Amino acid sequence: MTSQNENFLEIGAGGQMLRFPAVWLRDNCPCAECLDPVSGQKLKDITELPDGLTVSAVQDTGESVTVTYAPGGHRSVFSREWLAAHALGGDADTGGDGDGRTEDDKELWLPASLDGLPEHSWPRYVDEPADRASALDAVLRRGFVVLHDVPAEPGMVLEVAGSFGFVRETNYGRLFDVRVEPRPGNLAFTSRRILPHTDNPYRDPVPTVQLLHCLRAADDGGETGLVDGFAAAADLRATERETFDLMARIPVPFGYKDKSTELRASQPLIQLSPRGRIRGVRFNNRSAQPLRRPYPEVVAFYTAYRRWAGLLAGPERQLNLRLAPGDCLIFDNTRVMHARTAFSATGSRHLQGCYADLDGLASTLAVLQREETG
Repeated sequence: MTSQNENFLEIGAGGQMLRFPAVWLRDNCPCAECLDPVSGQKLKDITELPDGLTVSAVQDTGESVTVTYAPGGHRSVFSREWLAAHALGGDADTGGDGDGRTEDDKELWLPASLDGLPEHSWPRYVDEPADRASALDAVLRRGFVVLHDVPAEPGMVLEVAGSFGFVRETNYGRLFDVRVEPRPGNLAFTSRRILPHTDNPYRDPVPTVQLLHCLRAADDGGETGLVDGFAAAADLRATERETFDLMARIPVPFGYKDKSTELRASQPLIQLSPRGRIRGVRFNNRSAQPLRRPYPEVVAFYTAYRRWAGLLAGPERQLNLRLAPGDCLIFDNTRVMHARTAFSATGSRHLQGCYADLDGLASTLAVLQREETG
């Protein structure tokens, strides 16, 4: 069933009626005059569309719908399948935001709820597209994956990053060594215990993917801990809404500087999408700078901040991993916080790390899935 009035088209698909405004249809016309067949990009700017667009005629073949507009008489042919896939209100109905980055597209977890560790073999990851797709999907859904049997050789972490995207170079270089240094410019380069945190909160945007490749493990200690920040934020919202709202509202200043670098960013500790869904966490007390807000707000913030930090530090939230030489951990730095237990400063623990971005990872996964389905 298809009907029209001067402002919109209404069609039946999948047992429901779908309504599309005339201007929306015209803007998304798939004809060669409006859409470049090679790039798939629009050839018409939104300002080139006539004012007061209406639907003047409709032809429905069952498989496709032809729409004629006034003024101008332009015609668009849409497949019914395409219209159903682009039904209006789909994201709003599900609470999602359409890009796969919010809590609605994630599998939130506590260590006790995980049905096994997301882990893959590097040789199979390299040789089998389906295995590579499964590993990358784990990063998007669960926030992390462990690749075993990556050769424990310097620089291999760059090859792992290059397998799904591009290395995000920072002031730490294309890759960085996580080991004890005599004069460390960052506490990560000591043998100290490091509590759950996200990296580079003093950048905007932050690197969204982090990789850590174990070359040598500590003789004792030096375990890696992971915390699902989205799961913790969702629990905070459910149990202490006022605390959650403060963490999502008040921007916190972060900073880092050394002799050649000075970085600053100010963002809330919990980032929300325009629809209010959890989209990111930013937490690193080591890099937080003095908060300069009105006195009552600072007092309220610190009460909430301590509650949030205490929730994140709960031992029941931390998944502990002992990375062995050849293990490479890939995780979402906007969601999963990482930690480390202390280890002997005289030991030889050595990890190499680098940064990448989720958009590159998601693109590689989408292409792999597209090729798999033919």
